[in-house]
Amino acid sequence: MLDSNFNAKLGDFGLARLVDHGRGSWTTDVAGTQGYIDPESVVTGKASKESDVYSFGIVALEIACGRKPIDHRAPQDQVVMLEWVRELHGRGQVLEAADKRLGGHFEQREMKCLLIVGLWCAHSNVDRRPSSMRQAIQVLKFEVSLPVLLPLDMLGSSHYTLAENEATSSGSSDATDSTG
Repeated sequence: MLDSNFNAKLGDFGLARLVDHGRGSWTTDVAGTQGYIDPESVVTGKASKESDVYSFGIVALEIACGRKPIDHRAPQDQVVMLEWVRELHGRGQVLEAADKRLGGHFEQREMKCLLIVGLWCAHSNVDRRPSSMRQAIQVLKFEVSLPVLLPLDMLGSSHYTLAENEATSSGSSDATDSTG
């Protein structure tokens, strides 16, 4: 999609919620590629604004990691990109998910931001995702603080919680800064 200045923009993933603010809203049936579809949409059979946020998160992770969301050629613990990045984040090694073809030549702050926003948008709890794409974009533009995602279980649980942009009791440092 192009904006009024012919700049390329990420747009409709084909699952967008259709809203006519004067007449209410309705959702489309779920259709899409495995790995990009919000698991909740699969259960409910409906797409929504929240499922588009999820899909955006997967695309953000795909860009950062340089791979597809499902890669059966990857090592077994890396087949599902989202679970792999969650595991790395839980170990304080989120930057290890960065596309290896970059050879480490990237701005760590920007890569970390993209990875964390991807995890935030694809949060397993719909209520913990950004409330809008605008909110996610503000973080990507460094207009607001990066959300702090805290793993509930350091053993690689797929369940995460969002701390409300507050420093943890250990100070303002964030364990996800570590690359190894």
